[in-house]
Amino acid sequence: MATTDTYPLVTVSRLTESRDFFVRHFGMAVLFEATWVAMLSVGDDAIALGLMTNDHPSTPPGPETFNGQGMIVTVQVDDATQAYERVKEQGAPITHRLTDEAWGQRRFMTRDPSGISVDVVEQIEPAPGFWERYR
Repeated sequence: MATTDTYPLVTVSRLTESRDFFVRHFGMAVLFEATWVAMLSVGDDAIALGLMTNDHPSTPPGPETFNGQGMIVTVQVDDATQAYERVKEQGAPITHRLTDEAWGQRRFMTRDPSGISVDVVEQIEPAPGFWERYR
């Protein structure tokens, strides 16, 4: 068996609003959409994120609506400062301000209308010696 793709599929309470959030703030494209599901991409034909309602007809185990806890969607960008200013200007909530982290990320966090935490990161140089203690 060869794996061809992986992606998270999140059951959300506000499908349309969540879809629009990722399209507006992160430039994702809608690859496929129906009344109960939206599959989003970050620029190629691969699904990056799936969103669905809890009344979807596929009824897999665990159709509970995501409650906003225990999951983060990371969006890696080439300029986190620019993304921060744009997302903030567009009115998305900022739940963690723009910060340079010692492990080598410039990042901020926002939250989509269904409660998904979105960690927006840019890879930067880690602080000297940071990773040595974890190896």
